[in-house]
Amino acid sequence: MTNEPESRLEVSITPEVEAGQYANFASVWHTQDGFVLDFAVITRPPGLADAGDGQQYISVPTRITSRVRIPPAQVFELMKALEQQLTAYENEQGHKIV
Repeated sequence: MTNEPESRLEVSITPEVEAGQYANFASVWHTQDGFVLDFAVITRPPGLADAGDGQQYISVPTRITSRVRIPPAQVFELMKALEQQLTAYENEQGHKIV
């Protein structure tokens, strides 16, 4: 039996990416090859718009700030990490996010 050394990710980040992107909206969708997470920011207040057929709707203008593609096998790991971080956040803040 051989003792293989453990693997550790050594993550680095460029200064441009380190600041992050603000997003107040997210959309998740999938293709045959994987999942896509689009993060966006609402650019203007919602307003009434005309669909062209006499129907009106509320238009919410947004701009995608970042698109992340992940393989299907990574989705469960992402969900677990988000749940762990949400629990830690709620414990630190003393209340649950509704």
